[in-house]
Amino acid sequence: MAVWAVAFALFVAFVGVPTSDPLTAFGWLWLATIAWRNYQPWRTHLVFLRDWLPVILLLVFYNVSRGAADKLFDPHVHFMIHADEDMFGWLTGGRIPTIWLQQHLYEPGHVQWWEIVVTLVYVSHFLTVPTVAVVLWLRNREMSYRFMRRWITLSLAGLVTYFLYPAAPPWWAWEHGALTEQVQRISSNGFTALGLHSAGNTLNALQADQSNPVAAMPSLHTAYAMMAVSFFLPMIRRRWWPLLLAYPLAMTFTLVYTGEHYVTDVLVGWLYVGGVFIGVGWAERWWAQRKGRLSE
Repeated sequence: MAVWAVAFALFVAFVGVPTSDPLTAFGWLWLATIAWRNYQPWRTHLVFLRDWLPVILLLVFYNVSRGAADKLFDPHVHFMIHADEDMFGWLTGGRIPTIWLQQHLYEPGHVQWWEIVVTLVYVSHFLTVPTVAVVLWLRNREMSYRFMRRWITLSLAGLVTYFLYPAAPPWWAWEHGALTEQVQRISSNGFTALGLHSAGNTLNALQADQSNPVAAMPSLHTAYAMMAVSFFLPMIRRRWWPLLLAYPLAMTFTLVYTGEHYVTDVLVGWLYVGGVFIGVGWAERWWAQRKGRLSE
């Protein structure tokens, strides 16, 4: 595991966080499972590929399709602006929260300490859910399948929405004149202060070349964070809930502050999580009852 950790740290330092390609991310996770269980025979390690290959192919399809999801309809811009102004204008002087936060916290040309935290929270989106899924796969195979069913369903629901309702984020709205006050896209700023220029360049290249710039509704960044936390809430004592919920709340602040999403996008993402949990939970119970009747 120490060898794996050093190798991964060097990869991040010189290449960047594996955010653009699910194959690369899951390759590192597979190597982690091998390092953790290095005493197991190779046929045991190959079970990982058998179980995860369908998931990886679905995520590759999601990545490729997401980049084309803005080809059918013109992007929606003003609904999210008006919704954020209506919800928070009384507190922000009529501005959307992103503009208000950047005017109070962002200093052009200078990376604040909290922007390092913000960048780390932002980039955790690309690793948290796969890591949780793999750890569950190592500890409890059936629970990992339940987690993956919710993850894939949430991703596909978001993808369909991106095709049907392309929505522009705050930075895009300012660049195209829908917002009169400046919004900077600063989600990768913290890498500069950490000296991880390659990691920041990789993330910037991903944002510029491979992602759909108008796939903001719902925010899957915050939806994934909420899903990863909500899955475990019924299993732990309520006194620990605030600690777990701090992660999706931190992701929410990150996305709004950096110009990546409106608060409206975040709230819709949380609604999608609730809908997915209800729908997938119902389907699992229906399938269990059907199997029970067939076995009688």
